[in-house]
Amino acid sequence: MKKEDNAHPDQEAPSGLSRRKFLGATAVTGVTAMTGLGSSVMTPESWAAAVKSAQQNAMVEPGELDEYYGFWSGGHSGEVRVLGIPSMRELMRIPVFNVDSASGWGLTNESKQILGDSSKYSNGDCHHPHVTMTDGKYDGKYLFINDKANTRVARIRLDIMKCDRITTIPNVQAIHGLRLQKVPRTKYVFCNAEFVIPQPNDGTDMEKLDNHYTMFNAVDADTMEVAWQVIVDGNLDNTDADYSGKYVASTCYNSEKGLLLADTMRNERDWVVVFNVPRIEAAVKAGKFKTIGDSKVPVVDGRHGSELTRYIPVPKNPHGLNTSPDGKYFVANGKLSPTVSIIAIDKLDDLFDGKLKSERDVIAAEPELGLGPLHTTFDGRGFAYTTLFIDSQIAKWNIAEAIRAYNGEKINYIKQKLDVQYQPGHNHASLAESRDADGKWLVALCKFSKDRFLPAGPLHPENDQLIDISGDEMVLVHDGPTYAEPHDCILVRRDQIRPSKIWQRDDPFFASAVAQAKQDGVNLDADNKIIRDGNKVRVYMTSVAPTYGITEFRVKQGDEVTVYVTNQDMVEDVSHGFCMVNHGVSMEISPQQTSSVTFVADKPGVHWYYCNWFCHALHMEMRGRMIVEKA
Repeated sequence: MKKEDNAHPDQEAPSGLSRRKFLGATAVTGVTAMTGLGSSVMTPESWAAAVKSAQQNAMVEPGELDEYYGFWSGGHSGEVRVLGIPSMRELMRIPVFNVDSASGWGLTNESKQILGDSSKYSNGDCHHPHVTMTDGKYDGKYLFINDKANTRVARIRLDIMKCDRITTIPNVQAIHGLRLQKVPRTKYVFCNAEFVIPQPNDGTDMEKLDNHYTMFNAVDADTMEVAWQVIVDGNLDNTDADYSGKYVASTCYNSEKGLLLADTMRNERDWVVVFNVPRIEAAVKAGKFKTIGDSKVPVVDGRHGSELTRYIPVPKNPHGLNTSPDGKYFVANGKLSPTVSIIAIDKLDDLFDGKLKSERDVIAAEPELGLGPLHTTFDGRGFAYTTLFIDSQIAKWNIAEAIRAYNGEKINYIKQKLDVQYQPGHNHASLAESRDADGKWLVALCKFSKDRFLPAGPLHPENDQLIDISGDEMVLVHDGPTYAEPHDCILVRRDQIRPSKIWQRDDPFFASAVAQAKQDGVNLDADNKIIRDGNKVRVYMTSVAPTYGITEFRVKQGDEVTVYVTNQDMVEDVSHGFCMVNHGVSMEISPQQTSSVTFVADKPGVHWYYCNWFCHALHMEMRGRMIVEKA
């Protein structure tokens, strides 16, 4: 690779040449890689000034706070990561579908209760994190994330940054696209199951693909119960909701109903499926549904010809589906077409009422942007930003001008193309999924990094790139290596998130521990007691830096031991831990929290436990002994 191939493209003046010499790899668009035909070419001096200004905007000095929270899906790690933007500093990792020995997630009784039957899985594949809304604005209450690997949806409380509910979606496989109802509030979590399966999938009729389907799913955001499901034709991909609460649109590929790769790419057009939420609710209420297998979830038929859905033909194997913040358009990204399809939401009523001659009459424009358009985000100023996977670029384009060009006007709607490294999938601009889209920052989540960072073996990190979009030109200001395919992210203004500093003692997160303590006559806030119930032993202890309330307890070999620890410290950031040596047990207990863990004392002898979260100058001395007597 030549030296200029490894350079940040935004760090070179437009008169100097970047690695693609500022020519877009897509000749079909006829635009330059950096400056679009409709914009003036910047001088080297003005470009250097723009770069310097963008870098200063991204600088967060030591001790200063970021302007935005960024929530990243952790991909194959099964977790959610919290970053500060624009510093790109990692603040926290929230375990969800994975086992985390630091916090005890997947080990503690509280987390196992939340994981439920799905605790048998120790893996997850997180894709799409999204924050609840009220009237189209982030309210900071919950974040939802999907698990494609095991067909689950999880809810994270943003006050404590911990998962509090996980739901397995019945009748389907592989939850992929996930978005939330925007208005009047997030009543539903909409999620797409991608793969077609027999209905029911009970070992019969496994070969006749004509009878295999997937479903669009609505989860009640409050109860985390599946409210209803809609059978569709094709394979669902990504989804988004409008700003009226009426329509949800999903990209849908494999209109061919093919099984092999080549079979799924024959047709020049697949679909955007539009779901009419009030009609679906009315059908369920009227009893016009069926149930499948053991599930009690109402299932309605939304295949071709249904009054509940409409299938809009769009090119080709479409992928991302994004709603513009003004609420006017759905944008479907073509993936195997150089185009995106702009769908006019205000025409959907006529489409459902049969007043249009064709489903294609709702298409407002199909601008050509480049090779491999995957996802589009917005700045709230009328511009859209689309990732071009094959071209390794972000295309900035004007929505209104693209529509004018589609109607015959000669106008250059592409304003800029920015090289990114390499092959971007999702991108996301600050507040872009809400009415508040402010056009300050954009993150490009690149699937490959190649030569961007120090080599660390055959498994390469991926590359998240932070881009300043506040000016006329996009400017790259940061590269950041990331691990295990963090698929997507969302940027939320910091005042929209209100995290707690210490736990509330009546928090429902440890309600089961409180109930058991009450049954045992134990005051969690004060008592240090050992309750023996046959071969079950419950050890209740407090912790105040740097001591446990109980520094020694005795059990019999084979006893099932449950240890409850209540952190009585009132000072934020003084977390304790409990780790029982050689027992695979560890957990975190933050101020005013109660955590519990259960294990079998199967080895006679002396076993030390210690605080594994640094809490005090005498942290090393915070320990105790479990004496296990031979049976």
